[in-house]
Amino acid sequence: MKRFFCAAGRFIKGEVVLCVAILAAAVSMIFVPPDSGYKDYIDYGTIALLFALMGVMKGFQGAGLFAFLAEKLLKRANTSKKLMAVLVFLPFFLSMLVTNDVSLITFVPFGIIVLKAAGLEELVIPTVVLQTLAANMGSTLTPIGNPQNLYLYNLSGMGIGEMALAMLPYAALSAAGLAAIVACFKSRPARYERAECTLAGKFGLIWPAAGFALCLTALFDVVPEWAVAAAMLIFLLIFDRKTLAKIDYSLLGTFVALFIFIGNMGRIEAFRSFISSVISGNEVIVSVLASQVISNVPAALLLSGFTQNARLLMIGCNIGGLGTLIASMASLISYKALAKEYPQKRAKYLLQFTLYNIAFLAAMIALYYILTLIQI
Repeated sequence: MKRFFCAAGRFIKGEVVLCVAILAAAVSMIFVPPDSGYKDYIDYGTIALLFALMGVMKGFQGAGLFAFLAEKLLKRANTSKKLMAVLVFLPFFLSMLVTNDVSLITFVPFGIIVLKAAGLEELVIPTVVLQTLAANMGSTLTPIGNPQNLYLYNLSGMGIGEMALAMLPYAALSAAGLAAIVACFKSRPARYERAECTLAGKFGLIWPAAGFALCLTALFDVVPEWAVAAAMLIFLLIFDRKTLAKIDYSLLGTFVALFIFIGNMGRIEAFRSFISSVISGNEVIVSVLASQVISNVPAALLLSGFTQNARLLMIGCNIGGLGTLIASMASLISYKALAKEYPQKRAKYLLQFTLYNIAFLAAMIALYYILTLIQI
């Protein structure tokens, strides 16, 4: 019994968001008992495509592709400033294709190793903070950059170009801000020396590339999402069960639980009336504030049922990933990696993370209002 409670405690501690989502769904069932309407709550297309994309990214990661690309770029970085710039902008650009959480899982530990090897440990905290900002903002430009974009893209009917244009000013401003901050650091000679990274065999690279192409066909409505997910599942079951086991099923479970919670809350008239009255005309600010408390993915799922303006909701939830540590759950990946390597520096990291994030969030909100005034 003691082992059971210890295991349960570890699970809850490691999967806080999933557990909260399940609890919220369970409580909502008290007010809206399960019935035939439940089957319409879940966006099965988003779940299916998210599963396939996670399989693809785990495949690329296992093949060593991201570390290999990083090694090639770092060979040209002969100063501390160049080294820092490469480590920060790698997750900014690659998060557009491999999602913000995958880019942080890959490049934060990698960045810590690089800076330690180069004798630049004083740059670890600011670099990890900036990497997190970079991944969270770079990922906003594409539907596959983060989970809330994939959901809102499927929901809205927007084209990829339209979605990218909506987020381009915010991504561009964040890139400029990141570059300006890196430029402020003192530059000194530095060279990262390490054994050459090797890629997996051809098969290890070919199947994720083919899987990614298949996911794009679903994104452009050429092939149904369920067919892509089924193909990925069958392939991994036969050829790569290790990758299948590494997929983040807790994120999929979180989505399902939140769909149930949101579906039920939408059928409670008092709650529906309150959210509808608050969000109308205030989609960006409401979604930013909600993201600070429940993170931007649940905020997108929750608020999408109360507004038809998916464009403003996307802007709000994307820039709402800045701010608190839980505003974007991907930020916890960086925190855990830093805390594991430097437990004594957790408070210093949180302070710098919060200061940088508040500054960037304030700039993004100001930009939104400036753009709104220009449009008027």
